[in-house]
Amino acid sequence: MKTNRLMIALLGITLSLGAYAQKVYTYPLGVQAYTFRKQFPQDPLKTLDVIKGMGFTELEGGGAKGMTLQEFKQQCDARGISIPSTGADFGELEKDPMAVIQKAKVLGAKFVMCAWIPHKGNDFTLEDAQKAVNVFNKAGKVLKENGITLCYHDHGYEFHPFEKGTLLDYIIQKTDPAYVSFEMDVLWTLHGGGEKMPVKLLKKYPGRWKLMHVKDLRKGIVGDLTGHTPAVNDVPVGTGQGNWKKIIQLGKKAGVEHCFIEDESDNEMVNVPLSISYLKSL
Repeated sequence: MKTNRLMIALLGITLSLGAYAQKVYTYPLGVQAYTFRKQFPQDPLKTLDVIKGMGFTELEGGGAKGMTLQEFKQQCDARGISIPSTGADFGELEKDPMAVIQKAKVLGAKFVMCAWIPHKGNDFTLEDAQKAVNVFNKAGKVLKENGITLCYHDHGYEFHPFEKGTLLDYIIQKTDPAYVSFEMDVLWTLHGGGEKMPVKLLKKYPGRWKLMHVKDLRKGIVGDLTGHTPAVNDVPVGTGQGNWKKIIQLGKKAGVEHCFIEDESDNEMVNVPLSISYLKSL
């Protein structure tokens, strides 16, 4: 009897420790190519070797100078790096979505993200948001018909107040969920919307978030609606304002499929390994 009780007690402790040690960050390691914007133009193959060496198996990007898209894809494949997402300019989506589709298919990307809506200065208006909704709905439909999902990447300037929410709320609510999804850039969400905004948006719009830029904003920085901040304010993930355990947990529930570390600092070769180490510790 005592032996059975001891075994049950030990089993309970084991299960408790297993639950306690359950990993939060279980996504494949992904990185945004802009992180290595200084390295790619110098030597794209060496840069891909660095990316592989850091342990990344997913890349969000669109090729490199001096290489065709086919060659870039082949070099990524040779290193075990897939390209689930690539970028597209707003003007490309507006004028020639089929060209965007062709590029994405060469790279093997299932997602296309747009990271900027054109507007004058720091004044992002309702008219700008309305135009974006129109372009995203039309282009998103064409992309979806060709097996690709369009995602808009927020950039902080969309948090201008509008009615009972913001212009980002307007864009999310007015775009068709069948054709338009979103990529949350956590730094810009913090910068434009405040410390609680990433968690709030993931809870508010489940199913709309498919991608995430894992990027942290320096503690103590009060953001604004410019969509710009000095590079020094981009810090290793886990050292800034992001509530990362909550963000990753809610991201999974909301439907985020791929996460990409992005570092816009001038210290990416130091910061990125620190971000990887932190995410692995979650």
